[in-house]
Amino acid sequence: MPNSYDTADTFLPTAPTRCRWANPANSRYLAYHDHEWGVPCDDEVRLFEMLNLEGAQAGLSWETILNKRARYAEVFDGWDAVKIAAYDDAKVASLMADPGIVRNRLKIAATSGNARAYLALCDECGGLAPFLWAYVGGTPIVNHWHADDTPARTELSDQISRDLAARGFKFVGSTIIYAYLQATGIVNDHSIGCFRHVPAA
Repeated sequence: MPNSYDTADTFLPTAPTRCRWANPANSRYLAYHDHEWGVPCDDEVRLFEMLNLEGAQAGLSWETILNKRARYAEVFDGWDAVKIAAYDDAKVASLMADPGIVRNRLKIAATSGNARAYLALCDECGGLAPFLWAYVGGTPIVNHWHADDTPARTELSDQISRDLAARGFKFVGSTIIYAYLQATGIVNDHSIGCFRHVPAA
């Protein structure tokens, strides 16, 4: 998959007001905030990628994961779930030795397990896109939070977390899933005042 997120692509000529979490010193962070976060996504590869990256973030900062994102795509075969589902002990050992990713055995094993759960989900309902978007009737939830009001989890993330866990996915707690919903635009949580915020109709 193309790693367009590995470089700062297009920036506005002046510094706009952004969500508080967007680190202005990190061009990848700004590109991610400005062009990806909160944008509705139905691309299966990216949905699978982001589910696993959000899980890899557990206990770490998102900036840490974002800085390693390109390497993740390289060593996880472009997020090809069929290949990842077949990882053997030798592949896991090579991943554990790679400083370009988070070298956590449980998280690496979870990614391979998630690939198997994902392939089963594809057989069941077509993939993550139809599975996730069905929860919101195909229309993103657009919230109007001030920076300090954004929740860490909701009833929606609770439900999706339970449903994914029941299907064998790992590192899919409600807080992780809420971040995932924000990242993939199923929930748009750009805060009031951010230039990407969608005003109330």
